[in-house]
Amino acid sequence: MKVYIFVDMEGISGISGSDFVTADKRLYADGRRYYTEDVNACIRGCFQGGATGVIVRDGHGSGNHIVWDALDGRAELVQGFSGGQRFPGIDECKALILLGYHAMAGTAGALLEHTYSSSSIQNYWVNGRRAGEIGIDALIAAEHGVPTVLVTGDDHACREAGEWIPGVRTCAVKRGLSCQGARLLPRNEAHRLISEASSAAVASAPQMQLLKFSRPVKLRVEVTERGAIPDPRAPNVTIIDGRTYERTASSLENALYNR
Repeated sequence: MKVYIFVDMEGISGISGSDFVTADKRLYADGRRYYTEDVNACIRGCFQGGATGVIVRDGHGSGNHIVWDALDGRAELVQGFSGGQRFPGIDECKALILLGYHAMAGTAGALLEHTYSSSSIQNYWVNGRRAGEIGIDALIAAEHGVPTVLVTGDDHACREAGEWIPGVRTCAVKRGLSCQGARLLPRNEAHRLISEASSAAVASAPQMQLLKFSRPVKLRVEVTERGAIPDPRAPNVTIIDGRTYERTASSLENALYNR
């Protein structure tokens, strides 16, 4: 069984603020190392749980943050622009792990909370339900027939995962204190928990049910004051107000990528 790991940076075990996740900040080199270490802990757990292969998608920002020569050599790595695919290669896999995730925009006390873009997106709703990256990504994976079996991040992200994905395992590697602060577990403890959770999640993947939702999908987007809304003449788009619009599509992935 091949496993897909989509990794984001904000929920990684050693990260406690923006300076770790932004390329021109002073702690970014440390952030890359912590990022890669969590991925390696997850890969180890996947193979311990019975995975026959692992694909890792570097999913933070531009997708070029994992230190490639420090990555566990058993895993394939997807980096850079993915051509409008959220999970390139996921159709080869039987389980998805969302590693290092963060809570949706507006979650009080959550570390680095946002939904896709803190500069341009205020909120998303899927078929009327407010959603962050955890819910949306789990639903897109379900469209590909792949269950989400594990989510790691701070305690707020893990709680959100439980609300969206029945039966999912979660692994809280830190406690969110504010948007720019967290209480971190010891490094070795965090890595041990990630490996153990990954192993158990992969072993139980055949029993996980896919998320279900109605189609066509209606994705509502509220942008920030710096964000832009589509041309009202665009197909399948309804303008709600000056900062909110809806896009209807045959799948959530198509709605997200305007296909």
